[in-house]
Amino acid sequence: MAYVPGAALLAALVVGCSAGTGTDGSAADSRPGGPTTSPAAPAGKYRTLPDPCRAVTHSTLKDLLPGVAELPQEQQEKAYAGTASVTYDTDRRVGCTWKAEAPDSSRSLSLDFERVVSYDTSVSDDDRADEVYGKKEAAAHLPPSASDAPSDSSSPSGSAPSDGETDGKSGDGTTGAAEELQPRVLDNLGDAAFLDDLLIKAGSAAQHRTVSVVFRTSNVIVTVQYTEQPALSTEMPDSKELQEKAQELARKLVDKFSE
Repeated sequence: MAYVPGAALLAALVVGCSAGTGTDGSAADSRPGGPTTSPAAPAGKYRTLPDPCRAVTHSTLKDLLPGVAELPQEQQEKAYAGTASVTYDTDRRVGCTWKAEAPDSSRSLSLDFERVVSYDTSVSDDDRADEVYGKKEAAAHLPPSASDAPSDSSSPSGSAPSDGETDGKSGDGTTGAAEELQPRVLDNLGDAAFLDDLLIKAGSAAQHRTVSVVFRTSNVIVTVQYTEQPALSTEMPDSKELQEKAQELARKLVDKFSE
């Protein structure tokens, strides 16, 4: 048989190309150790915030702000409408405040809704919100519960603060206040919650008490502040009443966010 150099060269080229590409054309994409992409942490449950000035019903406001019921109808409507907080991004933070004057005391209520967003793809919105909530709880300096506090009968029981001092850790402002009225962590309220109770005395002026309930639900942190200032400096705001009403409102807000 005669030898044909051109034919042999063509056959070699065909065999070489077939060996380099592989049978499925994927050899170049199957290199070990190539870069991988981790999935982003999940976004929070809430992408928007409700209108806080519409988050509380008139019947609830009537109970929290008894002085409103004594106003003329037009002024009642204005008082129930509340005053929106000034914020720069209503998708991230909103708030509302209500005030009312009554013959025996003045009361105010404020709400703050904060939607936390994590810009770290390795940290979820919920985890970031939990960090923000944790800082708020730590800043409140809640006293230890009875089960956590050391037993020491020789230690002093404390004394009521003098004029101009603040007493946020004594429940009703007197020595030996009931533990259940102490600032504390709250159970069964959102994903995490705590209550703070601050009594402020200012010389001869009437003292006022502010009860704050802060809770987290998914990536939103809600703060409820309820304040009473009696008309007379000799009167002391009822800690139990303020705490019960603030907690009741907080539970309604948890349900509203769950709708």
